[in-house]
Amino acid sequence: MEAVVLAGGMGTRLRSVVSDIPKPMAPVAGKPFLEYILTWLSSSGVVRVVLSVGYKWECIRDHFGSRFGGMEIDYSVEDHPLGTGGAVALAISHTNEHTILVVNGDTSFPISLSELVAHHGKARGATLALKRMENFDRYGTVVLEGDNIVAFQEKAPRKSGLINAGIYALDRNFFSGRGLADRFSLEQDVLEKEAGQGRLFGAVFDAPFLDIGIPEDYARASEFLC
Repeated sequence: MEAVVLAGGMGTRLRSVVSDIPKPMAPVAGKPFLEYILTWLSSSGVVRVVLSVGYKWECIRDHFGSRFGGMEIDYSVEDHPLGTGGAVALAISHTNEHTILVVNGDTSFPISLSELVAHHGKARGATLALKRMENFDRYGTVVLEGDNIVAFQEKAPRKSGLINAGIYALDRNFFSGRGLADRFSLEQDVLEKEAGQGRLFGAVFDAPFLDIGIPEDYARASEFLC
């Protein structure tokens, strides 16, 4: 399996607790958060990773180099911000396989990637890993009919709902023929428009979920990961 990891975040909301480094390099128990993600990918059977990087990306390259845990590492460098979608599209051009895994570099959701790929199959555009949450207001939700994603709902206080957990299985040609600019949002410009069209699917997993995007959750990371 090949995976793209989105590792270009600046970590603006973490500046009060983390120095001026890319968000995935935020230290957790003496190691960058990204190292925990790569360890999980390696143990899940991923053999090649493309790190999608931008802001101060050299510190990521200097730490990880070209191999980690038996995986080959390549770097897809944004010369200017491309948005989540543009970053993924550029990184996919560095890959070879038909199905590409895409993983957020600032969340931990250690699901079975082989199960996600099996659920995705061969004739689907994209399959999202989903997490059921209770009593939350920080995330938008995903509406399923069977395993078909039919809608995305905006953030609002909810007692229960499925969230997009930031892990995707994508057909490498998923963005083809859409007339997209170099810079675009994966969520707003593609996924929300694709909902209900029969090419966007969801697979629900029950793994623990952590998003280090805010200081309160970052503070829990060492307990969560170690």
